[in-house]
Amino acid sequence: MQDTSLENILGELEDSDSNSTRFSENWSQGRSAFGGIAAAFAVTAMRKKLPQPQTIRSLMVSFIAPIAAGEINVEAEVLRQGKNVTQCSASVISEGQIGLQAMAAFGNSREAFKPANDNNKDLPSREGGISFSDNAKRLPHFLQYFDGCWIDGGIPFSGNYQPFLKMWVRHKQDVSRFPIEKLVAIADIPQPVLLSHFEKPPVPASSLSWSLEFVEAPEEISGDWFYLEFEVEAAADGYTQQSGKIYDELGRLVALTRQCMVYFG
Repeated sequence: MQDTSLENILGELEDSDSNSTRFSENWSQGRSAFGGIAAAFAVTAMRKKLPQPQTIRSLMVSFIAPIAAGEINVEAEVLRQGKNVTQCSASVISEGQIGLQAMAAFGNSREAFKPANDNNKDLPSREGGISFSDNAKRLPHFLQYFDGCWIDGGIPFSGNYQPFLKMWVRHKQDVSRFPIEKLVAIADIPQPVLLSHFEKPPVPASSLSWSLEFVEAPEEISGDWFYLEFEVEAAADGYTQQSGKIYDELGRLVALTRQCMVYFG
């Protein structure tokens, strides 16, 4: 299968009357699509259902079954349209079965009380970090589409467990046509932070559920680089919970994320 950029894959889905597109194994991790691109499929299909453009406010995802490389279809619907908020759902179908289900809330901006909390952060330099390319043999295929580096904390398969992770990430290719999906893909880049305990791959691990809340409208983020801070909140019985904060390159908090993940090792 000819490989394509994320923008082309999502563009095919957006232009498709049947809500279908194709992706190659280069976008996979293990047996399934990278979770960020799979969630982006759902977002694109839900956006197409909106009666009028609205920015996304929250996204909830359940990873149900592997999404194999090849053709996928997305079934989406509007669950309720209110005065300010539209709630939608979507199912990503792979090889005749549901691989992912998602719900999203899209909402208009309006005048409202805003606490004087300062969400801006002084960010560390990207200089001196450990780049993705320096660990290419230990990384899933999909990371070839991203530039990034680890700044601090638990690097996967380092054999040195630390319950936190700090990193910089950006898309290598232009995805400005899809600002929401651009951020969704970035937000799912970190592997389970717990994998820093192990010395050698593979250690099978995947997300079970994921929630993503948007503090800033993705359409208003102009930069390409994002700074991520993630931490392990709990781990037991082969399951781990981790949360994270995502900042744009100006230091603005743009999204909050939380995942329940499973690992075997």
